[in-house]
Amino acid sequence: MILTVTLNAALDVTYRVDALIPHATHRVAEVSERAGGKGLNVARVLHGLGEPVRATGLLGGDTGARVRRLLGEAGLDEAFVPIGDETRRTVAVVDGDATGFWEPGPVVTPDEWDAFRVRYAGLVGDATVVVLSGSLPRGLPADAYATLIAAARRAGVRTVLDTSGAPLSAALPARPDVVKPNLHELEELVGAPAGRGLVHLAGQARALGAGAVVASAGADGLVGVTGDGAWQVRPPERVAGNPTGAGDASVAALARGLRDDSPWPELLTDAVALSAAAVAAPVAGTVDPATAERFRTSVTVTEITEELPAC
Repeated sequence: MILTVTLNAALDVTYRVDALIPHATHRVAEVSERAGGKGLNVARVLHGLGEPVRATGLLGGDTGARVRRLLGEAGLDEAFVPIGDETRRTVAVVDGDATGFWEPGPVVTPDEWDAFRVRYAGLVGDATVVVLSGSLPRGLPADAYATLIAAARRAGVRTVLDTSGAPLSAALPARPDVVKPNLHELEELVGAPAGRGLVHLAGQARALGAGAVVASAGADGLVGVTGDGAWQVRPPERVAGNPTGAGDASVAALARGLRDDSPWPELLTDAVALSAAAVAAPVAGTVDPATAERFRTSVTVTEITEELPAC
């Protein structure tokens, strides 16, 4: 079973419009509402693929209750911990591309964080892989993910981390098995000037404690720097649609591949295929199966032979 952790869950609302024009009134053609946050997008992708997955995290207020109801309606196994403050909402306005509006999220008390850690300790022993995704809500320490990674490591459970900023920096000494940053997040992490190559930056990040770094190159695919080698994986074409959730789909593939001990080239190929399939799907947390299969057989995998920073 794969366990996903979403500490800053959200009610995701997606508006579809013909064109987004600043300072104008828009008629929304379609509205969708989903239980969201990066970890829940990962859980939904895995659930849609028929993979056993359980979602945990923090939920509060009327918005949190709505998120919990939506999880139940979707058939997702959840073990969220209640908090007193209100769960946030996010709004994505899609007109071919996506523009997002993210609320800041609740304030979590020390007692609520302690309650979650107790719940997590009881859940992690049933998992083979733990996915830790997204921002931290206010009130949690910057090393919150480091604490959860250390607990998973003590239980012999692998971890995939997808966050940024101080939580990412604080988590690396705890040695997550995989981290999945983008170029900007890598530059911020290692303090490198803009223009440094993605492969070298990923190598620097791995030297800070990650077992492997799978770095997003956007529409150009992924770069994976691991203990077994390094690869660039490129899609055969660009996919039009909603990019919100594409990274979460690739994280779902990484978690599944870790669970199955898949070879890295195969695992990275699956990550690119699912990411493209998420862009082609209507809302975050879903994938288009036909697109995934088509990309799985046509991505380009290139081994990287340049010297990388020592770990």
